Amino acid sequence: MSTLMNCLGYGPHIRQARRDAYRENDRLMNARGNGNTTRITTGSKSEGLTGLYESDVDMIYVVEGIMCLENGVDSDKLPRETTVFTLNTGLCYHGHSRLNLCELYGDIIPSIIHDALCEDENGRVFLSSALFVDVANDRTSVPTEIRHERAGPSLPSSSGPFHTDNVFSLRCHCPVILSRWAERNRHWPPPDIVRKVVTMGSFVTPVGFKGSEYQDVEWRICFNTGENELMSCLNNTQVYIYVLLKMVVKDVLKPLKKEITSYTVKNIVLWLAENNPQAQFNESSLFYWLREGLEKLRTAILKIELPYYMIPKRNLMAACGLDEGQKCTWVNTITDMMNEVSNTLLRLPRIRKAIISHPEPLVWYNKKRVEMELLQLKLWNRREQYRDENGVVNRSDPMVQAIFSRIAELVIEVRKRMNREGSRLNDLIEIHYMMLM
Repeated sequence: MSTLMNCLGYGPHIRQARRDAYRENDRLMNARGNGNTTRITTGSKSEGLTGLYESDVDMIYVVEGIMCLENGVDSDKLPRETTVFTLNTGLCYHGHSRLNLCELYGDIIPSIIHDALCEDENGRVFLSSALFVDVANDRTSVPTEIRHERAGPSLPSSSGPFHTDNVFSLRCHCPVILSRWAERNRHWPPPDIVRKVVTMGSFVTPVGFKGSEYQDVEWRICFNTGENELMSCLNNTQVYIYVLLKMVVKDVLKPLKKEITSYTVKNIVLWLAENNPQAQFNESSLFYWLREGLEKLRTAILKIELPYYMIPKRNLMAACGLDEGQKCTWVNTITDMMNEVSNTLLRLPRIRKAIISHPEPLVWYNKKRVEMELLQLKLWNRREQYRDENGVVNRSDPMVQAIFSRIAELVIEVRKRMNREGSRLNDLIEIHYMMLM
């Protein structure tokens, strides 16, 4: 099973290469930017678990010059030009907050902030999450991209084959929340990673708790960079469990309204890792832990309850919109899968196809596909390095030309083998796209 997962693009080498490429692309884009926002890639791309065109790219854009502080946290050490908000969690669901403006004002308040400020009935100034998203949507459109309907805090967009979920956020300093997380008794992560996650701080994103009377003025506390770090220090078996559980949700349960998401599965795996000795997660125990993960997923659906890994009082299943009929169907399906043990994997289309084509065709194709993706990631960042001030790429760069040439050779090789084995697909552009899915 571990061999199959490696062949499907989930091995440690390709995962690390993807993570490095997205971090480098963030660095290049931020260096080219105007300094008003900082871009951070999160989600499956930052985890190194999806191909270039395989799924949406999750990006957060952090508005600079703004800091949100827990009550009681001293703001004296912040730069004088910082605009400070305080977290008002009193009337909000766990993990959510309102943002009240402090007396400390920045020299220049960004317009994306200024135009989302409101006053309550007592004249106190606060930041509206709904207005913030509307302003961000109006001020950040790019001519070459297509904007789609808002989804929670995200402003989805697409440009060619790239689909991105763009979330604008603010930095948050919440030492009390992070210290509660850090002080838990745990098997994992190790102390140095715990300390590193704490130093990364948090963010607030413009989305309230579903069903809240005040959700248009509420913000959600998130730990995107810390979670990126946690996911990167899972071992191979834990990563494979995460990937397989995501496949179960996507290909077997098939939620239509995001009643269960990849984020639900991520939190299940993080809890499993924290509560069990790391040495128990190995290749020979993969099916055991897959069954444990399925059981945790079944329990979350049955009880409509799953504590958020960073803030356990927040229930990730709260207001998920799961009705009784769907709940019963999913519980029965997962129970059947738990009883099937290894045959569970035959329900997953990608795993089933890999088993059928293993070993020689799968190994051969995987070698070509991985090389293609590594080249494409290299090209992506190389082109960014060599754009002029007008955004035009220098195509005469020898490295860019060499990458284009090798990509063309790979696509032709794959087409020749496909044709020998009976495929009638000859469109090189389409084959190239499919290899990066």
